[in-house]
Amino acid sequence: MKSNGLLSVLTFSEKRKELLFLLQEEPRTLSDIKEHFDVKSPEILPRLKEMETSNLIYRENGFYYLTSIGKVTARHFEPFLKTLYAIEANENFWKKHDLAHIPENLLDRIKDLGECRIEMDENENIYDSHENFLNNITASSRFMGFSSIFLPHYPSFFLKMARKGISVSIVVTPNVFFKLKKEHSEEIKEFLEFDKTELYLADSFKLAFVVTDKFFSLSLFFKNGTYDPQNDLVGFNPEALMWGEDLFNYYREKSMRIETL
Repeated sequence: MKSNGLLSVLTFSEKRKELLFLLQEEPRTLSDIKEHFDVKSPEILPRLKEMETSNLIYRENGFYYLTSIGKVTARHFEPFLKTLYAIEANENFWKKHDLAHIPENLLDRIKDLGECRIEMDENENIYDSHENFLNNITASSRFMGFSSIFLPHYPSFFLKMARKGISVSIVVTPNVFFKLKKEHSEEIKEFLEFDKTELYLADSFKLAFVVTDKFFSLSLFFKNGTYDPQNDLVGFNPEALMWGEDLFNYYREKSMRIETL
């Protein structure tokens, strides 16, 4: 569909888009605008005129303001752009993996992951790869995680965290739980005795993630159903941490707490 209206005014010009967000902050004079963009009048006046014609801005007493339509457009356009950026920033990650186990309300907030990056481990051995991962979370003071894969490092590592008084909450799928119960029952029994530990049993969802007070890491399955041990989406900004915590709370609410083995 070809657009000759507001969409084309904003998407076909970086200057017009930036002007919209600049005036969203506060009204500006022509001098303010020229100084911000470091341009002369002939370069910026046509952009301003186009936005006036499109009913996005108006001029009064020497200041440029957003119109009511301009304010609505700015409020909705910015999160849309952030959403596109977050998808494009890690496009292959989102394209190649199964997203069915991420709830819709969190996919709607994918813009919160815009500052995340992909950490790729070239090591093809899943056990060696996650040894590096475990080393990255030792500095955290609280830990929340979901796992649908089992690694022999996990039981002793999480027990070590619990012994240090670190808050540890873990949700696992049935295959992981039965493996823990069969091969690491004594470690799990001790783990459950601490005041700051929680273990939950969920259905067989296909993903793995961790969120601490320091960072968030998400691992997914490929669309063919196999786990990807080499590509993790990792973020350290507050928005990513909150997104990860909300994802954990979503699965914890769907799970049954294990009080004892």
